[in-house]
Amino acid sequence: MARLTHIFTRFAVVVSEWTGKPVIFVLALLSVVLWGATGPIFGYSDTWQLVINTSTTIVTFLMVFLLQNAQMRDTRAIQAKLNELILTSAAENRFVGIENLDEEDLKHLDRLVEKAAKREPEQHQDEAGESIEHDRAIAATSANNRKRRRVSRTASSKAKSETENSSRKPA
Repeated sequence: MARLTHIFTRFAVVVSEWTGKPVIFVLALLSVVLWGATGPIFGYSDTWQLVINTSTTIVTFLMVFLLQNAQMRDTRAIQAKLNELILTSAAENRFVGIENLDEEDLKHLDRLVEKAAKREPEQHQDEAGESIEHDRAIAATSANNRKRRRVSRTASSKAKSETENSSRKPA
């Protein structure tokens, strides 16, 4: 399996680099122009239209997976590089791994960073400890909320299935 993953990764990298070149765009554009120019020859038939529709659909479908793979790899690499910069600099380590937070927590951290950027450097040093504790409390609250939602969904699913089962029993 690891070998297959490695082969796919290499293939995805090569195709992503190859398809991102201007010459490939020009070739794609020329093929669409050529297809359009052949319309009168084929009488703008359904088959003529099906050729471009099918080919572009297939190419788009396959490219989505290749580009998603390349984007995920790039994102992981960027996150690893950023985490390394954070860990080896004077930046606060609390930002390592924040890409896993939910949207609300990320927005809150964004507001905190904006506030910190506007503060004086001395003020930032005084309040850093307080800010870290506040952020940890927010992350813990978010984790607890997600856990409560999972438990609530599980409980409501059980109650619903019990109600459905009791209504199915013959009277």
